[in-house]
Amino acid sequence: MGHKTALYDLHKAAGGKLVDFGGWDMPINYGSQIEEHHQVRHHAGLFDVSHMTVVDVAGADARAYLRKLLANDVARLDSTPGKALYSAMLNPEGGVIDDLIVYHMDGWYRTVVNCATRDKDLAWMEQCAKEFDVTISERPELAMLAVQGPAAIAKVQNVANTAQAEAISGLNVFCGAEADGWFIARTGYTGEDGLEIMLSATDACALWQSLVASGVTPCGLGARDTLRLEAGMNLYGHEMDENTSPLVANMGWTIALEDPERDFIGRTVIEQMRANGGPDTKLVGLVLRERSVLRAGQTISIAGNDTSGIITSGTFSPTLGFSIALARVPRATGSSVEVNLRNKAVTVEVVKPHFVRSGEALV
Repeated sequence: MGHKTALYDLHKAAGGKLVDFGGWDMPINYGSQIEEHHQVRHHAGLFDVSHMTVVDVAGADARAYLRKLLANDVARLDSTPGKALYSAMLNPEGGVIDDLIVYHMDGWYRTVVNCATRDKDLAWMEQCAKEFDVTISERPELAMLAVQGPAAIAKVQNVANTAQAEAISGLNVFCGAEADGWFIARTGYTGEDGLEIMLSATDACALWQSLVASGVTPCGLGARDTLRLEAGMNLYGHEMDENTSPLVANMGWTIALEDPERDFIGRTVIEQMRANGGPDTKLVGLVLRERSVLRAGQTISIAGNDTSGIITSGTFSPTLGFSIALARVPRATGSSVEVNLRNKAVTVEVVKPHFVRSGEALV
């Protein structure tokens, strides 16, 4: 038996198919993963993401500590209370320990990291904090719901109280705010607009039930994965890990080098890689319009190149009606590759690693 979120009994009562996910018993779907996917693209879907790890950072050196810990620079957030940024924690070799979101609040910061990497993340954060006056506090008492889709914000406002609804109205994309027991962020992992809400376990169950009663569709982690892949969003352990540079995982935009005095962990390796012309591989999108499905782990051949590539994530796209994938390939790869599908070399189109955003096809 794995860990259970506060909403476990609600998932069971709704017929959720529960599977192990990073040591947590989580719903993969409630009957039709494809229908759940479409509800997020066209209306609103509701996810329990309480398995994610919320960690608050406070203290006199909180800002200095995070400027050392993260490849992105929290100094970019100074002028906008509640503003968030996406970043990675790197090891000294420049590999990705984890990717995360950090919010700059009033005198403190909130980070949200992945559940499967919780133990190593917390150990690394504590180790790096030894030279700083900071307090690192995990918040396991908080549940977390994600409401995503074109109708998501309106649906949440309809069941929120006045203070919460007003806070939502004032939220810009990638910002967070506190309101009457809720921490509300206009963030997500689906390529659609929406909210992620951190709140007490009791309040999370009540909010879940209110949203379902108002017509929001409960969605499992299966739809969350197809949605994030359509949006070209990375998944830890697939597109990146401790042996993968963020430059290889299309995360170069999350690396802040403008302050030469900021010696963040992994900086030397990142700068050296850039000085040498960048990594030898890149992350691309793949599109296969015939009847077959691209899957993680399938190997790739490139004409005229002895180096092979590999698919890091692949699936059938419910929105597009054909198969898509993210793949790591040699830097010189052109407009097509061959994928080994059931011992047959199949030509596949290479595209930018973004397939659907805000319901619109990009390929």
